[in-house]
Amino acid sequence: MKIMAVCGAGLGSSFMMEMNIKKVLKTLNISADVDHSDLGSVTPDAADVFVMGRDIAYSANLPENKLIIVNSIIDIKELETKISDYFDKK
Repeated sequence: MKIMAVCGAGLGSSFMMEMNIKKVLKTLNISADVDHSDLGSVTPDAADVFVMGRDIAYSANLPENKLIIVNSIIDIKELETKISDYFDKK
């Protein structure tokens, strides 16, 4: 399983999301590789699931079933809830 944190520029905010995703996965006891990227470089086969803010999600040319969309990229509780929901559906 590979998870990609995505932001508009692919620098600070996606890296911060990557670190938060890793914390959440550890809490949920889920094993996955996590990376980060900018929206322009992401392709549908780059990861199994993509985590991004609502502000860029509608610009992403990615399958909806591979998206986890968050309202706040810094809210770890929201991230935990959305990731948990995503894996519960799998």
